Amino acid sequence: MAKRQPKRPGAAPKIRAEAVIDDERGVFMISVAAELAEMHPQTLRMYEARGLITPKRSPKNTRLYSQADIELLRRIQRMTTEEGLNLAGVETVLELEQRVEKMRSDIARMRKQAAEMEKEMSEELERLRKSLGGELVPYGAYEPEKLGAPKGGSSTRIRIRRPRSS
Repeated sequence: MAKRQPKRPGAAPKIRAEAVIDDERGVFMISVAAELAEMHPQTLRMYEARGLITPKRSPKNTRLYSQADIELLRRIQRMTTEEGLNLAGVETVLELEQRVEKMRSDIARMRKQAAEMEKEMSEELERLRKSLGGELVPYGAYEPEKLGAPKGGSSTRIRIRRPRSS
């Protein structure tokens, strides 16, 4: 959005540009995008045909590339020229990166869910403690080894005599 500067006597008003371009917004036509990415426009068309890049389209169906698209094109160029990958390798790398990103978001979501469930369980335990008026004993707290019995399964047996039924 442009803002007008205060008027000075005898000076034309200046316009200061404060344009913020969204990285995902398609603004570059194919010839400009090709020049920015330092490749031929036909290469961009080929990358689009292979599914490596998907430019936005104008209402008149003109390809419009975003700043993010330009960065991706430069990355593809580096992978093919500097790292020696062919386009099939580039496709694999980009697909694996998408899968890793999805897994990261899945893990973050699961961690958040686990934290919420842990909080709910703690609140429920506290509610139970208050309602029972005593202390809850964790499962396994009175295992023989914890009470001082020797390890290896030899525990103390207590005989119980039951009256015989007649």
